[in-house]
Amino acid sequence: MFTLISGIGRTLVAGMAAAWMTGALAAPAAAQGNDGWVQPPRSQANIDALARVQVKTYKFEQAGSIDMEYRLYVPTKYDKARAAPLVIALHGLGSGTSYMMEYNNLVELAERYGYIVATPMGFNESGWYGARGQDNVFNRRSADPGPENLGALSERDVFNVLKIVRADYNVDAKRIYLLGQSMGGGGTLYIGAKYPDVWAALAAMAPAIYISPDTIVGAAHLPVMVVQGDADKSVDPNVTRRWVAKMNELRMKYEYIEVPGGTHASAGRLNIDKVFAFLDKQRKP
Repeated sequence: MFTLISGIGRTLVAGMAAAWMTGALAAPAAAQGNDGWVQPPRSQANIDALARVQVKTYKFEQAGSIDMEYRLYVPTKYDKARAAPLVIALHGLGSGTSYMMEYNNLVELAERYGYIVATPMGFNESGWYGARGQDNVFNRRSADPGPENLGALSERDVFNVLKIVRADYNVDAKRIYLLGQSMGGGGTLYIGAKYPDVWAALAAMAPAIYISPDTIVGAAHLPVMVVQGDADKSVDPNVTRRWVAKMNELRMKYEYIEVPGGTHASAGRLNIDKVFAFLDKQRKP
C-alpha cells in the first residue's frame, strides 16, 4: 500500500502500483541502489528513448569558460512551430548527467507526454545546486572539494542549461517543471522556492534537504509533488514529512506519496509515472 496525501491534508489509500511492465526487455545496464533495489528490465520504448538522449556541452563562463556537460532529450513529436513543455531534472549526490535520464522509464514518459528533458551537471557531482549555501563548506574535507563558490556555480549551471534549451527550442514558458532525486530533490525544493516564478510545478523524490521547511513559503503558490519511502536509509522520512507538513500548513496545492517499505532507490523510480501525470496537469496562469 502507499499513502497519497493530496491538497490540504486529504488522504487516499490505494494499492501499490502494478509490477513493472510485463514483457519488458533487458536493459543494457541495470541501475542498482545501495539499498539493494535493482532496476527492473526496460521496455523497448525506454531503450529506444535512451538511445536518443544527446550528450552536450557549453562554455560555463562563470567558471572560467570550462566545458560543462548536460544531457538533452527531445521527443520525436517535437515541432518547432508548437511550444513544448520542458523538465529540468536534477541528479543525486555522486552521480552525473545520465542519472535522471536513466531514472526508470523517465525518458519513455517524456516521449509519451511530448516533454523536452534537460539534465544539468550542477557543476560537479556534489554541488547541491546551492541548497547547502553558496560556498563550499560541505565538501571542504574532501580530497578534491571543488571551488570555494561551488554552491553558487552549481545553482548557476541549472539556469545556464535552462537558458540554452529555451534559446534552442520552442519551450512553453507556462510549462517548465523542476524535479530531482535525493540531492536533486533537495535542490528542487531549494531552487523552486528561491526562483518560484520560473516553474509551473515541482517534484521532489526522496529529497535530501538540510534547511528549514519554512523555506518552502517562497513556493507557496506552486503545485508540488513529493515521493518518499518510509524505509529510506539515506534520507530521514521524518525530515520529508516536516516539509510536507509545512506545505499543508501553508495550504499549498501538493501531493505526497509515502511508500511503505519504499527505499531511497525504489520509491521515486516506481512512482515516476505518477510524477509525470501530476506535472502534466499543471500550468502557470
